Amino acid sequence: MLRISVVQQWTCRARRLLAGRLIPTGVPLALSLVALLAVAACAAVATSSESAPASTGVANPTTAAPAATSVPQPSETPLQSPAEPATTVPGPGLDLSTVPELDTSIAGVPLEEIVFDTFGRTRARFVPLSEATDQLILELRDVIAPIYQPVYGEPTELPWLGNGDLIIGYVAGGKAYAYPINVLNLHELVNDEIEGVPLLISYCPLCASGVVYHRVLNGQTLLFGNTSALYQSDLVMYDHQTGSYWFQTAGEAVVGPMTGSRLKLLPSTTMTWGEWKGLYPHTRLITGTASSPTQFASRGYGRDSFSGYQERVNDDKFAFPVDEDKLDDRLPSGELVLTVEVGDDLTAYPLERLGDAAVNDQVGEEPVVVFSRDKGRSSAAFSPVVDGRTLNFYYNAGDSSFTDRETGSVWDAAGRATSGPLAGTQLERLNTRRAFWFSIVIAFPTVNLYLP
Repeated sequence: MLRISVVQQWTCRARRLLAGRLIPTGVPLALSLVALLAVAACAAVATSSESAPASTGVANPTTAAPAATSVPQPSETPLQSPAEPATTVPGPGLDLSTVPELDTSIAGVPLEEIVFDTFGRTRARFVPLSEATDQLILELRDVIAPIYQPVYGEPTELPWLGNGDLIIGYVAGGKAYAYPINVLNLHELVNDEIEGVPLLISYCPLCASGVVYHRVLNGQTLLFGNTSALYQSDLVMYDHQTGSYWFQTAGEAVVGPMTGSRLKLLPSTTMTWGEWKGLYPHTRLITGTASSPTQFASRGYGRDSFSGYQERVNDDKFAFPVDEDKLDDRLPSGELVLTVEVGDDLTAYPLERLGDAAVNDQVGEEPVVVFSRDKGRSSAAFSPVVDGRTLNFYYNAGDSSFTDRETGSVWDAAGRATSGPLAGTQLERLNTRRAFWFSIVIAFPTVNLYLP
């Protein structure tokens, strides 16, 4: 059986994405010489050697679902031929055979706009859901392996993780958790329960979209997997309980019985590992899975195959089809924005334009403050209301801190007062998501845009 190792899967996907970037939206790669060369390069790295089974707790359920377009799992799961679906070991008590079959009669988007990345299983680089066979859908399920049983370790346990690498940070119950983007590039989804809250850490490399969601909806706890498909060049997830498909950036079900439902957004932060460590020296760092606790220490996770991709998106060269009518020229498509959500109101803040700054603003009727650092690479949003008083902040370039004008207290990037009359106070974290502008405006066409 033809098998491709982890690093080779990764290399092939990167090459095929590069081919995709050079082709205008909607043109099948099979018709492109560039694509053919990329496929040939992938074929050249095929190997017959056996790889160790993946340890991320992922298996091939029985439904189809469109999902992410990022790099395949770096776990040692071989990419197998279309005749046999790739399987990985599910976590204890996880029966993936019970996932309901997708009901395509209920949909909020045209089925042809959801496309499966075929990973070389067919001559076509992508196949619309409306044309995909049940066999192909099954084979592509969880090829990019979600993490169902994450394991955490000390900040020193991933030797490749540098201070300048980005992470998604989450704080609950006074404890901090870090998820390196390089790990999420290869797995995209982390199902976990922290401080009694079932949550989903999600990331789509093609949108740079880092979002944390609550997994409980209408009293039901959902578990999410990946379907190797995309909607508007963004990850589409499936839930194991209903088989519905979910548009990752929006957190909205787009096909199946949950269509129209939205997951609850949770506060999260994207920043450099060095800054996060400085703020939370005792942070827990994801290091592997229950069956392979140190899996992510592998040096393969230290590589960033999406370097330079943002520039391509800025030129509207997307890896998979995007409806140009849904784009918004208020910003370049690849500009990174942070959205702040308060109730039904949503405002996007262009991070690279903010640079190092404190932005005092309002979302709907509520005051907010956005802390932006490191030319926008580190960002978070908070409620500036303390004891009924709204504070106004400014950035201190000298020590990279923030000061409120009302009391002169000094605050760090985590929203904590470190000195002054309010020392020890923690600002309330607000619900945010960070992503390329194109994916935000497709998910939320009426989003307000803050321009400095």
